[in-house]
This record gives sequence, C-alpha cells and structure tokens, in this order.
Amino acid sequence: MKILVTGGLGFIGSHTVVELLQQNFEVVIIDNCSNSSEDVLDGIKAITGKSPIFEKIDLREKEAVAEFFRKYNDIEGVIHFAASKAVGESVDKPLLYYENNLNTLIYLLQQLSSKESASFIFSSSCTVYGQADKMPITENAPVKQAESPYGNTKQIGEEIIGDTCKVNPQIKAISLRYFNPMGAHASTEIGELPIGVPQNLVPFITQTGIGLREELSVFGDDYSTPDGTCIRDYIHVVDLAKAHVVALERLLKNKNEENYEVFNVGTGKGNSVLEVIGSFERVSGKKLNYRIVGRRAGDVVVAYADTSKAETILGWKADSTLDEAMKSAWDWECKIRNEAQ
Repeated sequence: MKILVTGGLGFIGSHTVVELLQQNFEVVIIDNCSNSSEDVLDGIKAITGKSPIFEKIDLREKEAVAEFFRKYNDIEGVIHFAASKAVGESVDKPLLYYENNLNTLIYLLQQLSSKESASFIFSSSCTVYGQADKMPITENAPVKQAESPYGNTKQIGEEIIGDTCKVNPQIKAISLRYFNPMGAHASTEIGELPIGVPQNLVPFITQTGIGLREELSVFGDDYSTPDGTCIRDYIHVVDLAKAHVVALERLLKNKNEENYEVFNVGTGKGNSVLEVIGSFERVSGKKLNYRIVGRRAGDVVVAYADTSKAETILGWKADSTLDEAMKSAWDWECKIRNEAQ
C-alpha cells in the first residue's frame, strides 16, 4: 500500500516514515528540503533497511503537484507535514506562512478530490485552541482567535479539510492536533536538525548545551504559572509518529465514524520552560547557560492536552517521559556534533 508523506525528510515526517516502513507500507516522500536534507534518507535506511521513494518537489507549485499524482496514481493515503512551523517567524512573515501552509494543502486536496477514495492525515497543532480557558484541553474546547499567523494557518487548514470532506465523502481525513514534539530516534540516526537558528525550545537547549549557542533566552518569567514560565505538553517524536500510523490505519480500515475526525496528541502533562531546562541538566549532567528576557509575541501561557479521546478511540497513548525524550535529544545532539557524552 503506497502512502505519500509530504515533508517526509523533516523532524516529525522522517520519524513517521520510519514507523510506516516498519509496518510494511510503501512510502513516497515529497520534500523541497527548505528545512531538511536528503541525508535524512540515509538515516531512514540505516534504521529500517528500506529506502523510501523520494521526489524533490515544492508543493507551492500547483502543476508539479498535479504531475506527481499523474505519476503516482496508486497513492492510497497522504500524511501532510510540509509547512512552515515557527510561531515567532510567522508573526514577522505572515504572508510566507499563508502561502506555504494553505496553498500546498489546497493543491493536495484538489488532487485527492478526483480519486475514488483517499485517506488524509493532517499535521495540525494545539495552537488552534489559542489560550484555552480550561486545562487539560479537550477536542471540544472552543477554537479561539489564533495567537499567531502559524496558528491561524492550522485553524484555516482544518476548516478547509472539513469543508472539502463534506462535499467529497470519498476523502476520509483526520487532523492530529499535537502539542510540542521533541527527542530523536533511539538509534540516533535521525533527529531534529533545524537549519539556522532553532525556533523550538529543545534543539536550542541542546545546541546551547553542546556549545553551539552562547545562551538560551527564556521568554518571560512573569506568567501566571508556578515558576512564571510558559507551560507546554512535550511529547516524544517517536510516540507522535506512531500516532500518525494508528490514525492512518483507522482510515484505511474504514473504522472512522465520520469522514473527518480530530484528535489531540500529547502526553496529558504540562511542563514549564524551567522544568524542561531542569530535565536537560539531569540527563546531561551539564549546567545550562540561560537568561530570562522579555515575553515573545504569539506565545500562549499554558497548553497541555486531554488525550482521552485518542486513548479510547485510536488505542494510542504516549509512552515516554520528559527525561527519556530529552535524553534522546541530547544523544542525537552529541552524535551529530561528534562530542563525547
């Protein structure tokens, strides 16, 4: 069974490709390598002993997307990761985010609309909830005005999928609203390797710990949280990857109750920025150089998931602890920087 994974050389995409190959799916990757590298293919092969098909395509090019589906007319499912993903950058470059994240989704759905059947998994985000009123956040929490253009693209993306599924019942879709992915594969063959300055907390922590960055900036310590820093739900990327495979299998086996469903994917536990720093210091044995600075535009204060729906319906639950995920991230950082642990 042939599955398309867009953004399949990226952080979450590559780990999901590994899980798919290990479940004997045939995988085709589309990636434009704007925030990834073809070298990731070597890591995927080292783990699985298999090589996915790779097509270097920019999904913003509508005709290129159409040509891909003419060439691979036997695609039965799509997992769509390809998107720009940094909250802070989206505030500074909103039009880039709207173009990258919405046009690409539309072009994919246009192609799927002409197929007899198709399964579609969308990489959504907890940012669709904005600053939720209650914790933990359930799927029934109101979708508030987004705090950033990035979050808004995820809200609009979900609306586009929902509207498309209403008039194209042959398309079965699931949006996975996940929280904060971190970590790396236990093999240290693949992990998070952002190009340029990291936009996410954990790779900035590990790069600071290894000496690549001088210090970590903690954006605000005056929030209404126990230690004053923002709280997020940090999930190991391998647990997250497995959730995508389980969701895809639900659609392929026609177990879905509706042709569009939404699930939270997280651990169900929130950790503050200072707690994440503490985790790094425990697993690495290093003291992290960090400094408290002003708040960052677009940040919500607290966000962690109620995962009971995914546990009950998908039969999925995150297994790894914060320290286990952090240790895998640090092992990966040490390997790629050729540092002794």
